[in-house]
Amino acid sequence: MARNILVVEDDNNISNLIKMYLDKEGFEVRLAADGGKAVEEFQAQEPDLVLLDVMLPVLDGWGVLSRIRENSKCPVIMLTAKGEVDDRIHGLEMGADDYVVKPFEMKELLARINAVLRRTEIPDDTHKRLSFDKLVINLDSYELIVDGKKIDTPPKELELLYHLAATPNRVYTRNQLLDEVWGFDYFGDSRTVDVHVKRLREKVEGISDQWELKTVWGVGYKFEVKA
Repeated sequence: MARNILVVEDDNNISNLIKMYLDKEGFEVRLAADGGKAVEEFQAQEPDLVLLDVMLPVLDGWGVLSRIRENSKCPVIMLTAKGEVDDRIHGLEMGADDYVVKPFEMKELLARINAVLRRTEIPDDTHKRLSFDKLVINLDSYELIVDGKKIDTPPKELELLYHLAATPNRVYTRNQLLDEVWGFDYFGDSRTVDVHVKRLREKVEGISDQWELKTVWGVGYKFEVKA
């Protein structure tokens, strides 16, 4: 079955070009020219992936992303002319899976679509659940349980914590985490990782003396499990 992609873009020239290119690659493509229509299309049939412009009439891209994340983990790639690091971090913090700055090459966009789809696929026979003292990280259900309580956590924060905790005591550089958690060729900087670690610490720090989300100064981060 063809993968269904919802393209949310108010510039008809851009959206039609994307649709033409993705049609040729075998994707099933739907278009929405404003944020309100995007939410309607998403609710009518959840796609496999959303390409979402930020500057939209009716409801902007941040608003659409927020509505999507209320009930869905559907992968979202933000499309925007804004290239500042703060905008990229804002989108990733809100739960976007990637961020492409206009103008972009269609081959790059396709590569990012395929990379995000690969990263978000969890095989049926794979269980991604880690348990530590007073901590459960469950990627099957995308839940974080801290001291018996479910804590609302954006998908990328949870994926980062899982990645660190899956190999306890291994030190990861910020660039390694950008590559392995955010995906190949991610055009971000180390502040993206720092912001996500800071937010994770607000959720889990001081809960247990048996493990710690630790900074290794001058290198990066590790999930330290104490003997």
